[in-house]
Amino acid sequence: MSGPAYRNGGPLGDGDGFPRVPSQRDQSGSPRPLPAPDAPAVTPPAAPVPVPEATRPRLPQYDHATLKSLLGAWALAVCSRDESLAVEVHLTDCAACADEALRLRDAVGLLHREESLDLDPLLRARVLEGCLGRRPARIPVPEWAGPYDAEAARLDALLRDLGDGYWQEQVELRWYDGALVARKVTIGQVIAHLTTVDGLVAVALDMPDAEGRPGLDLPLDPVRRTEAMWAAQRTGDGKDEGSGSGLGSGSGSAIGAGFRDVWRGQSHNLLRTVSFAGAGAAGIGVDYGSFRLPLRDAFVDRAFECWIHAWDIAEAVAYPYGPPAPRNLNRMIDLAARMLPAALADRRRDGLADSAGRLADAGAPGRSLLLEIEGAGGGKWYLPLDSPGAVASKEHAVAHVVLDGVEFCQLAAGHLEPERIAFGQQGDRDVIRDVLYATASLSRL
Repeated sequence: MSGPAYRNGGPLGDGDGFPRVPSQRDQSGSPRPLPAPDAPAVTPPAAPVPVPEATRPRLPQYDHATLKSLLGAWALAVCSRDESLAVEVHLTDCAACADEALRLRDAVGLLHREESLDLDPLLRARVLEGCLGRRPARIPVPEWAGPYDAEAARLDALLRDLGDGYWQEQVELRWYDGALVARKVTIGQVIAHLTTVDGLVAVALDMPDAEGRPGLDLPLDPVRRTEAMWAAQRTGDGKDEGSGSGLGSGSGSAIGAGFRDVWRGQSHNLLRTVSFAGAGAAGIGVDYGSFRLPLRDAFVDRAFECWIHAWDIAEAVAYPYGPPAPRNLNRMIDLAARMLPAALADRRRDGLADSAGRLADAGAPGRSLLLEIEGAGGGKWYLPLDSPGAVASKEHAVAHVVLDGVEFCQLAAGHLEPERIAFGQQGDRDVIRDVLYATASLSRL
């Protein structure tokens, strides 16, 4: 700093109790011309009224060493008023201290807590709600596609924040298959997995897949489909190594943006297609090989996968990543809860259930379990225990289990063992155990 520290428009303004020296410049900032020798005399401005000595603030007297030691506190704005004034006056006279003060002020700007670049998950919803309140969207995104829209945007923001240098970082994918299973893959392979399984929705909508193909040359089963895509990545699938033109080409950070762009381009196309398709598209069946989901549930399933695998990526690189917005989390929990009766019936059919089954006709009342999910996005669901088609009700409830919403989703994703999850229970313990294991069986690669 080479000049004086200005306060209130001057070296020390009127608000500090010091008289202001009349400016010798006009309003444009140029010096006022001095009158010629033979020009008529100009009436000088009135002299400032002197301030009585008793009313002037007296600055404490500090030596140079003391003032220099105060520079750090002054840069952090934690000095007292008198100390700040003394330092600022000193900086007008001492070039060495002025340079040091400038460096300290620049350093203060770096002394902030490192924060995630990922925005509040509710911010996007609030901004969109405010915008659409003023002017509704001409072609709105269906409400049931909202969770996928939000989670794809959050994952995209995470990938952009990490940058291409992270694409070969190892990520542990976990799921439950009688016991916890784990597999190490790269971030690029995770995005390839999401892209190819999203392609099942594209097939249901008669869209080309992410590579521009009809989407029918890969298996429908998500695991086999992913393995086929990873194999294509390893061989290059006929493309030049490192070209970055698609998911089947090359490896390394150079193609990171290509991976992201292919996946994100497909997600935009899916959302655009269902938005133009209208309400009738919600019931279109999406074939996963061993099961089918209506399109409205398939989009929630894809949103769940986006969140869980984004969490896997964030965990691998020690990046903070929160759960979805409560209403989106509620849709994911609701889908898992509605899939549980069929999963429980499959385990009973395979002889894996501990509780005894009972015959119950479709539409008839049967034994029920109350699933209570606490926290944001939670709620209560009555689940039929004897048949997926039976009617569940409070009157026929034989068990009650209470779980945290995020932990329930982690269990459904195969990230937590049923024996190690914290939960509250009341009633038939064998039924509760069967439901917890059925929840874990919903997970897949």
